[in-house]
Amino acid sequence: MADLRNYQTRSTPAGVQAGAVIDQGLRSYMLKVYNLMAIGLAITGVAAYGTYMAAVSNPAFAQLLFASPLRWVIMLAPLAMVFFLSFRINSLSVGAAQTAFWVYAGLMGLSLSSIFMVYTGQSIVQTFFVTAASFGALSLFGYTTKRDLSAFGSFLIMGLFGLIIASIVNIFLASSALNFAISAIGVLLFAGLTAWDTQKIKEMYFEADGADVAGRKAIMGALSLYLDFINLFLFLLRFLGNRN
Repeated sequence: MADLRNYQTRSTPAGVQAGAVIDQGLRSYMLKVYNLMAIGLAITGVAAYGTYMAAVSNPAFAQLLFASPLRWVIMLAPLAMVFFLSFRINSLSVGAAQTAFWVYAGLMGLSLSSIFMVYTGQSIVQTFFVTAASFGALSLFGYTTKRDLSAFGSFLIMGLFGLIIASIVNIFLASSALNFAISAIGVLLFAGLTAWDTQKIKEMYFEADGADVAGRKAIMGALSLYLDFINLFLFLLRFLGNRN
């Protein structure tokens, strides 16, 4: 199997055939990652809009969801699921890990339902398509580039921690200038993370992986790209969204 990883340096027909097998396996692996991410986004969208419609038609439900202590549970539940998946992925079956990802996507939709009360539906849809186009271009760059993006990854991760700290500080400061800076930096950070994560997910592929290992890798890759997409969408919405 070790010889297969060096198929690009071989000129024999066997080497060419091995390369074709690896390319086909990589394409199938990446396609699974993108399909899982897309299904997760669909679940999030349906959950968010469904929760919003239920809140609009039932004021008591809206009060419970957005104005009671339950809102903190809704906000923190997706974070808890991310940690659960990250730390338990190797001990879960592929089916259980995939189910956990769907549950996480649904919880994220529940927590994002409030954006329909803040922004107009048209601006949300427009921002979604802008995000989809940007994400597609950035992910394609990460997949096709020959440049090693690992050095940028370290910088982006440090920037992400800085962004989180700045966001927490601004909760107390409520500075519009800092909020604008956070939004702008957030867009740039998650644009870079999209390309970096795509390259990292591609490099995680190994043709000798069993079905379970490959399945878990695909789920974690889908989770990474899902988070990049959601955060890119939310930061772009701050710029492009029209408030109700």
